[in-house]
Amino acid sequence: MARGRPGLIAPVAAAVLPLGFLAVFFLWPVAAIIRLGLGPGVGAVLGRAETWGILGFTLGQAAAATVVAVLAGLPVAFLLARTSLRGNGFVRTVVMVPFVLPTVVVGLAFRSLLPAGGPVAIVLANAFFNVAVVARTVSGLWSHVDRRAEDAARSLGASRWRAFTSVTLPMLRPAIGSSAAVVFLFCATSFGVVLLLGGGEYATLETEIYLRTVEMLDLPGAAALSLLQVGAVVAVLVIGAVTRRRATSLRLRGRAETARRPVGGEWGVVAAAWVVVVALLVPIGSLVARSFSGGLAGYRAMTGTGYRGSLQVTGWEAIDNSLRAATDATLLALVLGVLASVAVVSLGRARIRPSVVETVDTAMMLPLGVSAVTVGFGYLVTLDALPGDLRTSPVLVPLAQALVVTPLVIRMLLPVLRAIDNRLRQAAATLGAAPWRVWREIDVPLAARALLGATAFGYVVALGEFGATSFLARPDTATLPVVIGRLVARPGELNNQMAYAACTLLMLVTAAIVIIVDRLRVSSVGEF
Repeated sequence: MARGRPGLIAPVAAAVLPLGFLAVFFLWPVAAIIRLGLGPGVGAVLGRAETWGILGFTLGQAAAATVVAVLAGLPVAFLLARTSLRGNGFVRTVVMVPFVLPTVVVGLAFRSLLPAGGPVAIVLANAFFNVAVVARTVSGLWSHVDRRAEDAARSLGASRWRAFTSVTLPMLRPAIGSSAAVVFLFCATSFGVVLLLGGGEYATLETEIYLRTVEMLDLPGAAALSLLQVGAVVAVLVIGAVTRRRATSLRLRGRAETARRPVGGEWGVVAAAWVVVVALLVPIGSLVARSFSGGLAGYRAMTGTGYRGSLQVTGWEAIDNSLRAATDATLLALVLGVLASVAVVSLGRARIRPSVVETVDTAMMLPLGVSAVTVGFGYLVTLDALPGDLRTSPVLVPLAQALVVTPLVIRMLLPVLRAIDNRLRQAAATLGAAPWRVWREIDVPLAARALLGATAFGYVVALGEFGATSFLARPDTATLPVVIGRLVARPGELNNQMAYAACTLLMLVTAAIVIIVDRLRVSSVGEF
C-alpha cells in the first residue's frame, strides 16, 4: 500500500485547485441561497402537483432535445472526422455559431419561424444550440479511431450499418455519452428559449426559479425548485458516469490515417450532415436578414447607447468587454479543466476505487446543471466575505463564465486522454522517461487537437454566456449578449435594430475565432 501512495501525490495535487475553485465559487454560493430559502414553505412547494409537472416538462423537453441534437450531430461528426472534403472548415464554423448566440436572440429567431411556440419550438431551439456539442466532442475522438477494425468487419461480410454499430459505435460511446450529458444539462437549464417560446403556458425549473426569485421574491419556493434541479442534475451525472465506466479501450491513430474520401453509402451520411448544416443556417440567416431590415441603422447605432440612452456603454465597448471577459474566463477554465482531466485520468490509472474517480468527475460537472439565478444571487450573498468584496469587481463575470466553460473543457479532453493506449506510456517509462516527459511526449501530442478544440469551444461559449453574466455584469461593463438582451427588452425600433446588428457582429467574431483556431490546430497537429 505504501508503495502506491507516492503515485497519488501528483493527481491529488492536480485536483486540489479545480475542486477548491468549485467549492468557493459554486458550492458555497449555492449552499448559502438554499440555506436562506429553506423554511416552512418548502414542503408546500414540493407537495404541489404543479411543481412535479414543471419538473416533468423540464426533463422531457431536455431529453427530446438531446435526442434530436445527438441524431443531428453524429452525421456532422462523421463528416468532420472521417472525410477529407472541401468545405469541412466551413461546416466546422457553421455548427459552432449557434452555440454562442444569446438564448434570448435564438428564442426570437425561432418565434419568427414558429409563431405559436410551444414544446416543439422549445425542443428544436434547444437542439439548434447544442448540435455543436455533439459534433465537436464526438469528432474529436472519432478522428483518432483506427478504422481498420471496421474495414475488417466489412471484408468479412458485415453490412456498413452492422460494422458501424458493432465496431465503431462502442468505441465512440464515451464521447457520445459525455456530449449527451452536457447537452441534457444545457437543455434542462435553458432560460431565454423557454421564456420566449413557452408563451407563459410552459415553464421549466429554470424559468420558475427566476420568476420566484426576481418577481415574486419567493426564496423558499425558489430554494425548493433549486433542490429539485440539483437532484435531477446529480442523477443525470451518475448515469453518465456509469455509462463512461463501461467504455471500451481503443487504439488512437492520427487523423491522416482515418480521414479519406467517402465511398458508397458514406455519401448518404455526408448528405445528411449537409442537411443539418443547412437547417442550422436557416435561423442564422433570418437573424442576419433582420439586422438589415432598417438598412444600416442598427450598425450605425453601435457607436451609441441605444434609443434614448437605454445603455451605459456603446455597442463597441460591449464587444471589448466581451472579448476581455471571455479571454480571462477561457484561460482560467483551461487551467482548471486540464488539471481536473489529468487528475481524473491519473487516478483511474492508479487503480483508485472507481467511485472516487467518478465523484471528482461528477463534481466538476455540477455547475452546468444549477440555475444561473441561484449562482448569481449566491455570489451577491457570500462573496463579500472574501478579500476585496468581489461582488462589485469586474473579475466576477470571468469567474462565473469559467464555471460554465470548465466542464466543457473536461468533457472534450477526458475521452481522448482516457483512450490513449497506456502501453505507450508504460514503454516510455520503462525506457527511463520521467512522468512529466511521458505526458509531454505521449499524452500532449495525442490530446493537442482536443485541447485546441476545447479552447475555441470554451472561448465562444464565454463570449455568448448570458444567464449568469446578465445578473453579475455592471451596467458600465456589460458584455455584448447582456446588451442584446437589454435592447430586446426595451421599447424603440432602434433598440431592436441595434440588437440584431450586435447579434450579427457576435456571429462574425465567433466565426473568425473558430477559423483562426482551426488553422492553428491544423498547422500544429497536422503531422498526426
